[in-house]
This record gives sequence, C-alpha cells and structure tokens, in this order.
Amino acid sequence: MSTNTPRAVFVTRETDYELLLAHHATRDQARFFLETRGQRLETIEARHAQFGEVLKGARDSVPSKWRQTLVKRADFDRFLFGPEDVVVAVGQDGLVANVAKYLDGQPVLGVNPAPELYDGVLVRVPLARLTHLLPASLQGDVAVEKRTMVEAVLDSGERLLALNEIFVGHRSHQSARYRIAVDGVEEDHSSSGLIAASGTGATGWARSIMEATGTHLPIAPDEQAVAYFVREPFPSVATGTSLRAGKLTGAGLAITSRMNDGGTVFADGMERDHIAFDWGRRLVIAPADRALNLVVA
Repeated sequence: MSTNTPRAVFVTRETDYELLLAHHATRDQARFFLETRGQRLETIEARHAQFGEVLKGARDSVPSKWRQTLVKRADFDRFLFGPEDVVVAVGQDGLVANVAKYLDGQPVLGVNPAPELYDGVLVRVPLARLTHLLPASLQGDVAVEKRTMVEAVLDSGERLLALNEIFVGHRSHQSARYRIAVDGVEEDHSSSGLIAASGTGATGWARSIMEATGTHLPIAPDEQAVAYFVREPFPSVATGTSLRAGKLTGAGLAITSRMNDGGTVFADGMERDHIAFDWGRRLVIAPADRALNLVVA
C-alpha cells in the first residue's frame, strides 16, 4: 500500500442545469429556451441544487486528515488516479462505468444523488454510511463486488476497457462488414455491429438485445466471462448468421475488419473515446484481467 496520505476522489458529470448554461450562456436564455418547449427551468434548478447538497454531504464525510479532489467525467482521461485513492462516484450508474476503465484496483463507492430518477444499481451507498465506509474501504474492511470488465485489444496494441460493453461496428448507419472467429469457427458478417458485454452490462444494452431476439445467456457480474451479441446479421451469398451470440471464457472473440472506412470500436457508450477499425485490422475481445472493486454498503 502507498505511504501517501489517502485521497478521496469525487467523480461527477455536469448536471442538466450546468449543460443548459454552457449551451445558452445565461440563465434567462436557458429559461426562454425551456419555456418555449413547455418546460420549467425551476425543475432543473431544483435537481441541480439537490445534487449540490448530496455532493457537499459526501465531501464533508471525508476524514479530516485525508486529501480530496473533484474530477468531472470529461477529464477522466487526463487525471492520474493513485494507489492511495478511494473513488466516490456521485451520479448515475453510468458514471461508475465511465470511470472504471481508468482505475487499477482502487475501491469505488457509488452515491445516488436522486433515487427518484436513477435506478442505483451501481450507486447504492447511502450518504450516511460514507463516514464509515471511506476509511474502511482503504483498510480493506468492507464487502467488495469484483465486477468483471471487458477488454478489446487491437493488433497495433491499442486497448479499450469497459465495465458494461464494447461496441464494434460502423460509425454511421451503414452495415458493418467483418470476419468473426470464435472457438475455431469463422464467418463473414454484414450486420449492425456487435457488442460484447460483461455481467454488469448484461442488465443494460445486452438485455434489450436478448429480449428482442429471445436469446438467454446468463452471466453474473463477477463471472470471468463475456457474452457477445451480433446485431441484425444479414444472410447473403457472402455472409452468414450462424455466429449470432455466445459466451467467452477463454481465448476470446477475434474480429477482422472488412470496412474500408468508418469502422469503430468504443466502450460503455463513449463514442468520443474510440479506436478506428478499418480494413484488415484485427481485434480480440475477452474478459479483462482487471476488475472493478465496487464497495457494497
């Protein structure tokens, strides 16, 4: 363990109110924009204030001898998380997924600032418990869910990590064309792309695909496995549809791009942080050797 002073790192994303002000410059312009669409600025301001109160309460829970800092989601890729950090995600479940790939074993506590709005699958630590859980997390005296992550490695060495899922496809509405190989079986595909999901991700995008296709691939959040799903595979004289879905536990899923331009790979819905996947590039997707340490209240 590091001998540095412990640090609480609070991670957040902009509130709807902050985003409105950034787009419209002034409060009055934001109000006018909303009122012309039958909405009230006061509702969004109240949610912003509620978030501020929860964040303040969380920061007040930090032991007096600790350091603390605040990092917005847009800055995750420029922030250096240290081994002495305890990460507190104040926001929606997706915020935990967004920060997970930048961590390497640090404990994560999720706080839900608006239980009436957000499900709280990953952000379920009560604010009142933070005073106890922050030091206990650093000492390893807490229950932790080790949630499996998904890893995608390109032949060039570029790498993406995801807590929920990785998407492979075309950046537009064109068909994605690629060759897929798993367990010694290969097939050329033309589809809407594919996703590879962890057990955590199996409750989100992957769940909607399973319900729509009648596919059932049970996978636990801590299971060292990944499920893949091909979206709308198209059968033709050159493309098949037999490799539609499956569970990966070993060597992984190999995908070779057949797209001259526009191929893309991104993680957890963050299209801005993507890898280009053009003709001939080869990608392997498998369970990652890194897990998210999610503290259980």
